[in-house]
Amino acid sequence: MNKYLVSILTNLKLTSRDRMALFFSYAFPLMFFFIFGQMFGSGMGGGIVQVVSSVLIIGVLGNGFFGAGMRAVSERETNILRRYKVAPTTAAPIVVSSLVTGWVNYIPSATLIITLAHFVYGMPWPERWFSLFVFLTFAVIAFRALGMIVASVVNSMQESQIVIQMMYLPMLFLSGATFPIDAMPVWLQSVAQFLPASHLYNGMQGILVKKESLLENWMALVAMLSTIVVASFLSIKLFRWEKEDKIRTSGKSWLLAAMVPFFILGIYQSYSHESIGKNKQLARSLRRSRTILIRGARIFIGDGTVIAKGALLIKDGKIQQIWEGDGPEPKSVKADPIEAYGKTILPGFIDTHIHLGAPGGIPEKYPADSKAMHKAVARELAAYLYSGVTAVKSVGDSIDLMRDMAKLTDSGEKLGAELFYVGPMFTTEGGHGTEYFKKVPAAFRKQLEESIVRLPKTKEEAVRMVGELKPQGVTGIKAILEAGGGSFHFNRMDTLVLAGIAEGAKANGLPLVVHTGDDRDVGDALAVGASGIEHGSIRDVISDAHLAAMAKMHVAFAPTLAVVNAVNALAAGNLDILSRSLFEQSAPRGLIEATKKALGKEEKKEGFAFPEYLILSNVRRAAAAGVMLVTGTDSGNVPLIHGPAVHRELQMLIKAGLTPIEALKAATSNGAKLLGVANRIGYVKPGYEATLLIVDGNPLEDMSVTERVSLVFFKGERVARGDLFDDDLEETAK
Repeated sequence: MNKYLVSILTNLKLTSRDRMALFFSYAFPLMFFFIFGQMFGSGMGGGIVQVVSSVLIIGVLGNGFFGAGMRAVSERETNILRRYKVAPTTAAPIVVSSLVTGWVNYIPSATLIITLAHFVYGMPWPERWFSLFVFLTFAVIAFRALGMIVASVVNSMQESQIVIQMMYLPMLFLSGATFPIDAMPVWLQSVAQFLPASHLYNGMQGILVKKESLLENWMALVAMLSTIVVASFLSIKLFRWEKEDKIRTSGKSWLLAAMVPFFILGIYQSYSHESIGKNKQLARSLRRSRTILIRGARIFIGDGTVIAKGALLIKDGKIQQIWEGDGPEPKSVKADPIEAYGKTILPGFIDTHIHLGAPGGIPEKYPADSKAMHKAVARELAAYLYSGVTAVKSVGDSIDLMRDMAKLTDSGEKLGAELFYVGPMFTTEGGHGTEYFKKVPAAFRKQLEESIVRLPKTKEEAVRMVGELKPQGVTGIKAILEAGGGSFHFNRMDTLVLAGIAEGAKANGLPLVVHTGDDRDVGDALAVGASGIEHGSIRDVISDAHLAAMAKMHVAFAPTLAVVNAVNALAAGNLDILSRSLFEQSAPRGLIEATKKALGKEEKKEGFAFPEYLILSNVRRAAAAGVMLVTGTDSGNVPLIHGPAVHRELQMLIKAGLTPIEALKAATSNGAKLLGVANRIGYVKPGYEATLLIVDGNPLEDMSVTERVSLVFFKGERVARGDLFDDDLEETAK
């Protein structure tokens, strides 16, 4: 043990007198720290975390490859190691002292960088400081060990420079330390998973940005620990005291042995893509943490209050402060400014009734498998975000598909509207919702029914089925009472079964919405305590008593006027909605043309139209009675292509007689209340998520201006709307 202590102390003394070592340990990282800090605007939020990560990784790489590897070769070539050879020591104390010395030199430098980041740029102290300390300790020692194995297998300083640069430069440029790894092609990101520095970057960012623990980064820790053991052992075995001792060219393959743990990890990550997904999440978290000041805009708060001209500060993904007037100077709050004079800030719109499993148009080719379906739904959610719709509720879709997509968007791996879903719809045998299966082959019919509908026969069975959906992540329950009319007739659900559904929903804390078709349906839905009514009545007048009950019980009403308007236009052979600018911008390539072509071949369905006057009258009377209206478009039905239809819904609400403020509340705060998230979205208030829509003009004077989307913010991230549909470009390129 005395040999090890003496060697460590001697090495520390030599290092403290080595100006070059001190420069690269302290001055060099500080230089990069301040240069990167100014380049990336680190005072404006999360950019400083990226800078700190970059500088710390550059320090680890330099400490390992140059501080250990190149220095060891230099000491061998200048015969310093020859002097150690005559002393009563072995190679092990020399190698261990190099590892320890590197760690002792690095930790103060890392501490200084983090301290400066806190006091100069306002970066919060790391919440998981112990995890960061341990992770950096493993990293420094692992890369020092790699540096020592390089020194053991090269024969000259010239060789060491070549080998070190071959390792150092790819790790520097492909790990994420200098260039955003999520911006690289997927194949290059996969290649990067074989580089130790990539896992160092992911782990460090995870701890700093996502507050991850060591356990959540256990694979990277195991790989680094394995590298420490293997590389240290080989360094000791291959250690050479004199420059005259040469190693054969084949001996350099031992360097690959030290990299084996990371090769194994790279193979796993190339298969699982976990790190690639994490890279996207980390990049998104950084973008959401920036500080932004929006000035000069009209602000619709969400509760009906309007600030004629105000400023809004976004920080760490949330609304931090609101001012009336022009607000402060951006520099005073260290924010990136956005001048929004003449524009209106609104809470992101909410569409409470869509069908993601249906495309809304008639494509030339439907998704052929699960992978294609996932891709299609991801694009639909992106289309909603592009259109300023930041939250949606999908009904009657495969619960597995919805759960997967909600997980992707919630994690930040995919950018799209926040997804709420009810899973299968509750109906009855022969009831509305089952007619879509009649043309499906018998072999697939049962599987499709199980994914889209539930058909309870008794109250007890209904309670049980609702309870089974709760653990699967549903955020609500939907039941169908609609029995049709005219030439369309369906079996009507037994009200005892409906009562069981309502009982199960209440027991599991899930809001129940009921699809109704007439006043009788509305009354039965209210009788069981429904939280929402969808469609209302398309056959008769909703009674004053039922409207009064809806208002008293705070029951939400989604009249789905957009689908009424679209279906009636379609029946008249009018496809103008598909030519609206926002539809053309957000629709998948070729879908609008294919839909127009397909509809042009169909025979006009005489008599298939909704009684628009009756429906608008019911909505007008509901608003007058104080019923809470919400926007739901029924998108997914032809020709309502996913994304923009909520803007048409708002215009139809105005046509029904609502004021602009009432209509905008339906698309924002009221929708948030129905979904149970009015404590974080649906309003423009301090402490709420910065999920916002900015439009050109004043929707209080002309509701059509909401279609002129200027900017969208999602959880503090300024959405690059033009990049949301990159997959379209990739498909075109193919």
